[in-house]
Amino acid sequence: MRPTISIGNQDFKSLRENQCFYVDKTFLIKEWWERKDVVTLITRPRRFGKTLNMSMMESFFSNQYAGRGELFEGLSIWKEAPYRALQGRYPVIFLSFADVKGNTYPTAHRELIQKLVKLYSHFDYIRTSGKLNEKDCAYFDSVNEEMDDAAASVAIHYLAGYLQKYYGEKVLIFLDEYDTPLQEAYINGYWEELTVFMRGLFNSTFKTNPYLERAMLTGITRVSKESIFSDLNNLEIVTTTSRKYETAFGFTEKEVADALQEFGLADQMERVRIWYDGFRFGKTDGIYNPWSITKYLDSGRLDSYWANTSSNSLVGKLIKEGTPEIKIAMEDLLEGKEIESDIDEEIVFSQLDNNRTAIWSLLLVAGYLRVVREPEEGTDSVYHLALTNFEVTKMFRRMIQEWFKNAPVRYNDFVKALLSDDVDYMNQFMNQIALQAFSSFDTGKQSSEFAEPERFYHGFVLGLMVDLSGQYRITSNRESGLGRYDVVMEPLQAGQTAYVLEFKVRRPKKEKNLEETVQNALKQIEEKGYDTELLARGIPKERIRHYGFAFEGKTVLIG
Repeated sequence: MRPTISIGNQDFKSLRENQCFYVDKTFLIKEWWERKDVVTLITRPRRFGKTLNMSMMESFFSNQYAGRGELFEGLSIWKEAPYRALQGRYPVIFLSFADVKGNTYPTAHRELIQKLVKLYSHFDYIRTSGKLNEKDCAYFDSVNEEMDDAAASVAIHYLAGYLQKYYGEKVLIFLDEYDTPLQEAYINGYWEELTVFMRGLFNSTFKTNPYLERAMLTGITRVSKESIFSDLNNLEIVTTTSRKYETAFGFTEKEVADALQEFGLADQMERVRIWYDGFRFGKTDGIYNPWSITKYLDSGRLDSYWANTSSNSLVGKLIKEGTPEIKIAMEDLLEGKEIESDIDEEIVFSQLDNNRTAIWSLLLVAGYLRVVREPEEGTDSVYHLALTNFEVTKMFRRMIQEWFKNAPVRYNDFVKALLSDDVDYMNQFMNQIALQAFSSFDTGKQSSEFAEPERFYHGFVLGLMVDLSGQYRITSNRESGLGRYDVVMEPLQAGQTAYVLEFKVRRPKKEKNLEETVQNALKQIEEKGYDTELLARGIPKERIRHYGFAFEGKTVLIG
């Protein structure tokens, strides 16, 4: 009989008690315990079983589950006789920051304080046990939504002390999705304020805490040590390229094949591989995201499940507001090509706005990119990267379409006008959309009329790629003839028209008006021989159309 799939259930106890579908990851318990690291930070993409694994760890170690060994019967850890004695032994503090997503610092701060207050409420029986002295009770009572940051920063530290005093055992601390508030802080502009608070909280909880036995943190990113971990010398960081815990998060290919067999879908393995394979942790290839596999097993329908589980707001912000170089790299990725980049898995959020390496590093650890080839030992740290799989590619195409959805005119109307040589409508469209879309393609920090068109038109080209995929091969900023063209649209079917687009900002000292700028753009196409590549591919000159796009601030003229 097939097990029931409980969609969205990340509670280990609930899954086991109700005989729901569960892939055995309890070997994580043994591996983590035997490594004896004091504080372990494991980074994995979202929806990769981090919360379920943390719930499993709590169910195994927490004395709140003493005598509940039946939850682990039949699983790998229960075959290890020495580990049965560890089940239900330790006091455990389990926190999740997954839902701390305030769009202002006061909101996020309040949400974090509420987490601490709720935590103390959970252990309220210690307050009335008679084992705390008067000062301990006074602090316990002071943990409320009005407490100041100094009191809040030591709340988990003190609670660990109370638990040790009550149970006579040091404490295990499990913190899930530690970096969710930090990502929201970066997106919404209160990074500096939040990191001050988090640094104090983490220092007292994980560094200067004599009541701590061991701790595990999970998250998507390895936030730079200087930001919040500056005082933690006892932190073992396990990233997506580390060899530790390689198969503990996500499903291996064998686990997916076994699940498909169990659900009568074994003949769909190749299609599932195309859609969802591509993740790699350490040296292990063939890792699948559990959310998409579970949803597919439940519905029997291939679709974008993992890529649609969040707003992807940080990813969208970085690409849309990124430099032209970043957008050009995205063009290559969307065409199925590889890009090359240095990778540093320690994410410095202050560098994300314009640092190409930081952006690709983030996309790698977040699961949107996969490593095709690692740098050879002893060489520069240049990685070859590609989009992870078909599901991720679809997600990026949808994201790019969203960039233009609020435009005053429909984006595909421009495409129709371009293909039918309707220059009047092209001009009307571009001037309407530029007013609204220019600012969203620029970070606004050092914007200028010269920088904005660069960011905008490369974003615009990505939009063309999405709308015309399957009809044209669209490239930008590539060499042809005697220079680098801006955009070339090469038809994939014989007999269709090709297009060369050149974008220019008006230079008031050299050009009297936008009409002259347009003519200079068209002249450059001819003089630099931007048709060369198209002609070499057998497209006759009469089927190559040229357009010059002239910019002056947010005014555009096409000719």
